[in-house]
Amino acid sequence: MTVMVSPSALYYQRVEQGEVATDVHQLEALAALDQLWHRLSAEVDNDADAALGVYLWGSVGRGKTMLMDLFFEALPEGMGRRQHFHHFMRALHRELNTTFGVANPLQGIAARMAREVKVICFDEFFVSDIADAMLLGNLIQALFQEGCYLVATSNIPIFGLFQTQIQKDRFAPAIAVLESRLLSFHFAGDKDHRFRLPVNQPIFFTSEADFDDSVHALFDDQATLQGALTVNHRALPFIKVSESVLWCEFDDLCVSPRSAHDYIHLAQCYQCIIVSNIPELSSTPYEHIKARGTEDGALGSGQTGERQVSLGIHDDAVRRFISLVDECYDQRISMLFLADVALAELYTNGILLFEFQRTFSRISEMQTSGYIKKQQQH
Repeated sequence: MTVMVSPSALYYQRVEQGEVATDVHQLEALAALDQLWHRLSAEVDNDADAALGVYLWGSVGRGKTMLMDLFFEALPEGMGRRQHFHHFMRALHRELNTTFGVANPLQGIAARMAREVKVICFDEFFVSDIADAMLLGNLIQALFQEGCYLVATSNIPIFGLFQTQIQKDRFAPAIAVLESRLLSFHFAGDKDHRFRLPVNQPIFFTSEADFDDSVHALFDDQATLQGALTVNHRALPFIKVSESVLWCEFDDLCVSPRSAHDYIHLAQCYQCIIVSNIPELSSTPYEHIKARGTEDGALGSGQTGERQVSLGIHDDAVRRFISLVDECYDQRISMLFLADVALAELYTNGILLFEFQRTFSRISEMQTSGYIKKQQQH
């Protein structure tokens, strides 16, 4: 017989092992996750007014994802699904592209998901595209109607999920549903728990000599020098590649038009990705016309035309760099970087400062023994 262990029991195990330092905001959210876990584990669902999930939000490194992962680990096997939000939306668009002519396809997708799992866990919940916002709002309402529960992490409160002011009112009904049916917990404070672990080995270099020493140790005699891979039908030049390690220039990985799908593919193929010749990425935003849907992930949205956005000269590359680091972090991939400036000086001005805080924190965590341990468990 399988012994059920609650999220709080798993949490305090990690406290005793020195992996987690208790935090009042974490404990408040943990109590709500425990309550939801008990309801799901006992299959008690007779309170129509009870919350349908938990929403954990706050700045990077506050322990939101850690708590959600403990909750997911404690669930009975097969009861839940845990996905990075970007991956979920990618799969949703792909499934919608197979349902042309089907009446109310989102209701059918929600019914299928409800048959498969009882609770869905989203990491990095955020909506930036109105097409995604409308899809997501309708799907979440359908999932709640089907009896599913939701646990999500985000850097922003529910009311700020869709930050684009244009057409924001169209997402308002979904915001209202989320605010009324989820228990929301703000992880306040200025302590980044991911910075408390000791540094294992530097991964971000400004000295080419130190970088070369670290890179040399990663490649065996079978490595291939200078060539190109084919990634999603497009060439990706590389400096060096082996069975498990890929070394590319920043321009080839992030300045050239790559998509998040490319980074997903690379993180699935390699255990370590090296990025060299990263320039200082700060820049002053300017008004820029962009074709609607370009690299927005708006598959199946049917949107056309142009829109005006504010961008710095490096911001498209920064957005791709953020996506690359997010994917490698989520898949527990190792990374090495060679840049013209220190990490703290890499991006200090531009429209993506909010998003880049997460990138800074994740690159910093990749240097810790805790991240190495997560890699071994992945």
